[in-house]
Amino acid sequence: MFESVRSLIAEHTALQDQLADPALHADAARAKKVNRRYAELGRIVAAHEAWQQAGDDLEAAQELAKEDEAFAEEVPALESALGEAQEKLRRLLIPRDPDDGRDVIMEIKGGEGGAESALFAADLLRMYLQYAQSKGWKTELLERDESDLGGYKNVQVAIKSNASDPSQGVWAHLKYEGGVHRVQRVPVTETQGRIHTSTTGVLVFPEVDEPEEVTIDPNELKIDVYRSSGPGGQSVNTTDSAVRITHLPTGIVVSMQNEKSQLQNREAGMRVLRARLLARQQEEQAAAASDARRSQIRSMDRSERIRTYNFPENRIVDHRTGYKAYNLDQVMDGALEPIIESAVHADEESRLAEIGDEA
Repeated sequence: MFESVRSLIAEHTALQDQLADPALHADAARAKKVNRRYAELGRIVAAHEAWQQAGDDLEAAQELAKEDEAFAEEVPALESALGEAQEKLRRLLIPRDPDDGRDVIMEIKGGEGGAESALFAADLLRMYLQYAQSKGWKTELLERDESDLGGYKNVQVAIKSNASDPSQGVWAHLKYEGGVHRVQRVPVTETQGRIHTSTTGVLVFPEVDEPEEVTIDPNELKIDVYRSSGPGGQSVNTTDSAVRITHLPTGIVVSMQNEKSQLQNREAGMRVLRARLLARQQEEQAAAASDARRSQIRSMDRSERIRTYNFPENRIVDHRTGYKAYNLDQVMDGALEPIIESAVHADEESRLAEIGDEA
């Protein structure tokens, strides 16, 4: 596996030269991609240097131990350090998801359970917003369709990172969140104190960096405008500011009414449409390539039940990785990192197994 390191180090050096060229920064989109790749390779270069240094330290200690037994005591710790450095480098050499550095658009939709499902959608939104805040990410509410009790039938939010390191990108962390989230608790509408089970769906799309990434023919769009409505369907605006965009070739429909301006709603709708079209293209490419890029735990089946939130027991369970903890109250306040790390680790293990099978 380490044979590829030399070529990656050479690529890192070449990218460094590109970044020093002022002409690169005249193209913002290209400069952003080069920066992402440079940061990704930088982690590999640093890990390779640490691995080499650990090997040199061990070799020196073994040589000196022949003359001084005191150095022999250092050998076990240095052997352990070399093994850790090698494992870190090995994991960094796993083929990465090229979208890891992207921002995302997340959609949370009510499912089975009616009003309770909509209320849980609002709880999930708050959880993700709290998590984003802990990571220093920016969030932007794009669209919301409120329920009568204050939850959301549907809510869409854009989440952005300022980090150049792809491993710290929003998609790298939140791509595992897509699927069905099941909640078990006593709904506010339940008078007998019985525990109900409801579900809420989460969709996560990598956001398009530049509009040119996804080609959309204006002639293939059907755009309708109408008046915004609130809970219960009552009109909340006196002008036709809400926008519904239908992409005729795929049948994808995006509706926006969050802003008072028709132009703003249209721009937000096009952002979501581009993200959905990009995700569709990637799914088709993955299928054509025998699912080579498909994560073993990030199923493309968006109906997959991925997690259960049991409020009476304060328990959170991820059904794909086996992660279980009894700190649901903290998770709902945004403490998602351990759950996401379990997903990242499971994904890496599956990729390493694939590499082993191919070797």
